[in-house]
Amino acid sequence: MNKTRLLAPLVVAALALSGCGGLGSTATAPSGTTASRIPELAADQQVQIVFESYNFGQAGAWTDTFTELIGKFRQKFPHIEVTAQKPQGNSPNPAADTISSVQSQLATGTPPDVAQLGFSDLDFTVHGLAAKPLDDLVGKDAVQKNFDGAKHPYAPTARTLGDWEGKTYGVPFVFSTPVLYYNATLFGQAGLDAAAPPKTWEQVREAALAIKDKTGKDGVYVDCLTKLAKDWCLQSLVRSNGGRVLSEDRKSLTFADEPAVKAVAMAQDLVGSGAHPKLSQQQGYEAFARGEIGMILETSAIQGTFLKGAKDRWDLRATTSPGFGSRQVIPTNSGASLFLLSADPAKQRAGWELIKFLTSEDAYTLISSKIGYLPLRTGLVEDPAGLREWAGKNPLIKPNLDQLAAMEPWTSFPGNNYLQIRDGMMEAVEKVVFQGADPASTLKAQQEQGSKLLPNGGK
Repeated sequence: MNKTRLLAPLVVAALALSGCGGLGSTATAPSGTTASRIPELAADQQVQIVFESYNFGQAGAWTDTFTELIGKFRQKFPHIEVTAQKPQGNSPNPAADTISSVQSQLATGTPPDVAQLGFSDLDFTVHGLAAKPLDDLVGKDAVQKNFDGAKHPYAPTARTLGDWEGKTYGVPFVFSTPVLYYNATLFGQAGLDAAAPPKTWEQVREAALAIKDKTGKDGVYVDCLTKLAKDWCLQSLVRSNGGRVLSEDRKSLTFADEPAVKAVAMAQDLVGSGAHPKLSQQQGYEAFARGEIGMILETSAIQGTFLKGAKDRWDLRATTSPGFGSRQVIPTNSGASLFLLSADPAKQRAGWELIKFLTSEDAYTLISSKIGYLPLRTGLVEDPAGLREWAGKNPLIKPNLDQLAAMEPWTSFPGNNYLQIRDGMMEAVEKVVFQGADPASTLKAQQEQGSKLLPNGGK
């Protein structure tokens, strides 16, 4: 049974304590009133906060980079002690444990003070986890000042990704758009022009089959098609084919509509034709890193792994996400925002200082150069004191930057059962792509089941 359903009564009970001055006592002020601002910390005021991030559950560049950032924060704010932790859980992808981890801690009254939570969890993070509206706590001017930065503001399409119902709850932190990484060495061995990578899914199929035929290596892996991958990349496939997974009014599921069915059928054909191997998410990106797959559609969060695998062995390159014929590609974003969950004013202020630090120009310079995440302060790539030199030596960043203007947000499903809806959809996609189930009927049956889990049964 889904953990959301098991823990929902406990979460509701915990939230009910907010009216008694317990958990959540600094919730949003009622409409028509002025919310009180949290006070600044005194110069000698010692505060301890807990920061939960899935990046601490990922070995290598992720943990190393974020540990370095926390160390720099401690040097700048010696009176704020930060305990960094990964989400509670045992999923191969720590990002899959974030919500259940916070729910478990919230139920015992000890949620992390600052949490890194996915964009697809936004609706539930606001309504189910009682994330605090930053506009009310520190003021809209302070929130906007952080987005404006000292020199480089956030990209416009990134600015509002943590907003809900007119307020900023989360500060967008790290994300990627779907990038097609490819092995130019295998392209050459297969007689393909590495300077002209595929621009459509039909071209991807042709190139993948050529690689498999001429080199014996696998052709392409699309990391959009499993429950563990979540649905950020699938949403990009569907949107790029003219569809949606959820209606624009957020009342109806639409992932069984024709555009979505055709997008999933395309992926099924890649597998059925032999162009795409049947691998798990981790098997897929590890095989590509070893040079055993010609192409992979992936988040730039894995870029460090690819660079390490390709070094002195094969030529790693990247291009924008493929499209469907002449349709415009509409990338969606992966990743997460930073939220304040603490009910304690001092911890909230300390948490806000941490959020500002982690989304600063210095932090993004480190995050982008060491991991590969898109710098949300995009002006850094032209700044000689920022990322200009690094960007000049690392053209792999270009597809992400090129796709940012056309990006649309990763849609979060509504209601307390949103994880069951999302996971059910992705399980249906897996059945179609990797088990050969009929695309239209399988997605339709799952959509009917998912619709019953929407608020008010989707009515």
